[in-house]
Amino acid sequence: MALLNYQPPMTPYLRILYQDAQMLILDKPSGLLSVPGKALEHKDCLELRVRRVYPDARIVHRLDMATSGVMVMAMNPDSHRQLSRQFELRQTSKRYLARIWGNPEADAGAVELPLICDWPNRPKQMVHLPRGKKALTHWRVLKRDSDHCLVELEPVTGRSHQLRVHMLSIGHPILGDRLYAHPDALAMAPRLQLHACYLGLSHPVSGEFMDFASRPDFAP
Repeated sequence: MALLNYQPPMTPYLRILYQDAQMLILDKPSGLLSVPGKALEHKDCLELRVRRVYPDARIVHRLDMATSGVMVMAMNPDSHRQLSRQFELRQTSKRYLARIWGNPEADAGAVELPLICDWPNRPKQMVHLPRGKKALTHWRVLKRDSDHCLVELEPVTGRSHQLRVHMLSIGHPILGDRLYAHPDALAMAPRLQLHACYLGLSHPVSGEFMDFASRPDFAP
């Protein structure tokens, strides 16, 4: 699926939550790519904006274009290797906030369903029991409303679109999701209601555990 009418937000142009000689912690807005797309008109992205100020900064992980929230970038090759390894070994701690369609019966639960690329409809992903890659998401209801609720999501694995597909799989798509929400859930929000609200990791040099948080515009 091509990016149609890509208009990344210009304010705030770049929001830095923390910086030192080893890493940058950033708050990515919804609607901005993490890395450049293939087309020239998709060049603007968080990586480009950061590297205009810090030319040696390197992407460690990504958020979907429609997802907002906390990201880390490394400031040198050694820190990049160390931080990347933490993500690969699942040594980081990540939490997200999302507004989802409807109200789950339980107050908390887990979704463990393997995911694979839905190749004819890429970049969409889908549940595929025989060939999908293992994926696990814990969820917890924070606030209920009549037709939707606010949930905290904690992915154990980091598959593409994992949170979006897992919520869809239990009948509660994320509001404003142009890829996966049904028309009623899509119409309830102007953007994907998914935000990376917390990231915990070990500093690449000192080893000190550090955590960073950000609140989305759709939750108080």
